[in-house]
Amino acid sequence: MKTVMAFGTFDFLHPGHLFFLRNAKALGDELVVVVARDGNTRVLKGRKPLNSERERLALVKALDFVDNAVLGDRRLRDWGIIEKFHPTAIALGYDQWASIPSLRKELDKKGLSPQIVRIKSFKPKRNSSRRIRGA
Repeated sequence: MKTVMAFGTFDFLHPGHLFFLRNAKALGDELVVVVARDGNTRVLKGRKPLNSERERLALVKALDFVDNAVLGDRRLRDWGIIEKFHPTAIALGYDQWASIPSLRKELDKKGLSPQIVRIKSFKPKRNSSRRIRGA
């Protein structure tokens, strides 16, 4: 069975998130979505999320095509959650910070070798979280 892992904050779900997650799911048989911790969101985005990590996790878990949803590692770039699930593939959003070569290098150090796929954008000028939020 091919397990795909996708990461995100998912502070409020919009069509771009659904597009990203459905395309991630299409890469394998099982989709595991990792929801960013509140503290990591503050570091990565420079602001605290509007909804708590537990609320965001509950929203993602409610999506019928998501097989499993979990909270991410407490420390950025820890990779423990990836070690736990050993995904066959990791889906990255078009706007996520990770570069594929640097992520590959970090995972190789841990003995992990999932395929890394960057999912294309879904109308980013219309549906990005930043635009919807008005930032």
